[in-house]
Amino acid sequence: VQLQASGGGLVQGGGSLRLSCQASEGTLDYVAAAWFRQAPGKEREFVASMNWRGSTRSYGNSVKGRFTISRNQAKTMVYLQMVNVKPEDTAVYYCATTQQQRYGDSPTSFSLWGQGTLVTVSS
Repeated sequence: VQLQASGGGLVQGGGSLRLSCQASEGTLDYVAAAWFRQAPGKEREFVASMNWRGSTRSYGNSVKGRFTISRNQAKTMVYLQMVNVKPEDTAVYYCATTQQQRYGDSPTSFSLWGQGTLVTVSS
């Protein structure tokens, strides 16, 4: 099973975008799913995570109040709704999943990764 991220593109500052992540086959099987991002020359940064129930969600400080992680009822998709985007949100966004019960916000906690989708925010 592989993850496939999509929905990236060019968006004007202040605008909105929704990223999607789906399994290459079947449903997503995970304890938690997350979104990370990586800007050129920077380390991979935690954006948001959610347990499979959707009852526990965490966000990076830079996106709190602007981004929302969610999933569909069938557990085939994980989304990242981005509103009021800023030029500093420009990055490649990756979805990832983990089977670990304790996962935190480190990329090392997540074992299955998608290929990334580029988001570019113009000023």
